[in-house]
Amino acid sequence: MGPTGGAARPGRFFGVYLLYCLNPRHRGRVYVGFTVNPARRVQQHNGGRKKGGAWRTSGRGPWEMVLIVHGFPSAVAALRFEWAWQHPQASRRLAHVGPRLRGEAAFAFHLRVLAHMLSAPPWARLPLTLRWLRADFRQDLCPPPPPHVPLAFGPPPPRASAPRRRAADTESELEHDAETRCTLCARVLQDEEDPLCCPHPGCSLRAHVICLAEEFLQEEPGQLLPLEGQCPGCKNSLLWGDLIWLCRMGTEEEEEDSELEEEHWTDMLEI
Repeated sequence: MGPTGGAARPGRFFGVYLLYCLNPRHRGRVYVGFTVNPARRVQQHNGGRKKGGAWRTSGRGPWEMVLIVHGFPSAVAALRFEWAWQHPQASRRLAHVGPRLRGEAAFAFHLRVLAHMLSAPPWARLPLTLRWLRADFRQDLCPPPPPHVPLAFGPPPPRASAPRRRAADTESELEHDAETRCTLCARVLQDEEDPLCCPHPGCSLRAHVICLAEEFLQEEPGQLLPLEGQCPGCKNSLLWGDLIWLCRMGTEEEEEDSELEEEHWTDMLEI
């Protein structure tokens, strides 16, 4: 089926996390945020505003990052998820989720919202991983996550990277692939296009993203984003998220060294 939730994957890391306050004076408070570097981000929260933490967590630590959802295809996708998790009552996607109940702990309420988010469009069709960073905080979600969303434990694995290729090798490949055609539509793959390739040994599938998406969606004509499908070449089952990650190997830009704070994005992220 492809890489599991515990395996290293290529590409940038975009995660949305849940903090839990361990301070006896504020115990039970939670905070939802976005990060590209979980270990650094929790240090910033515990360091206060002067260390890059959020004003809502400053002076109330220590905070523990107990849960993170990752695997988002972009920072904007993760930030939209973060905003909806923070403001479920304002998200049209979560209109069916009831408000926080009398006596319901903040932690339990946020897990209830998360459970519905993972089962609601558009998030239900993303190749996400639900990762408990603190196993002693783990609770079963109701409703449970979709079958393609793996449950993982411990810190995220290090990002995998593709080996750098020599310029001579790249030029040779470009010359050899000048007339490479899409397996499905038979049109020539242009230089600026990154074709999707089957990861199984011996399979020669190379296809436009849109062509393979349409192939996978034949059984789900009302959807826009595939979850999985059968490779037209080798007939093995493939997860769409794994194909996209593999396509990006060696093409990602270097990770920026700064965090994106949710306050800067509020006006553009309503979903």
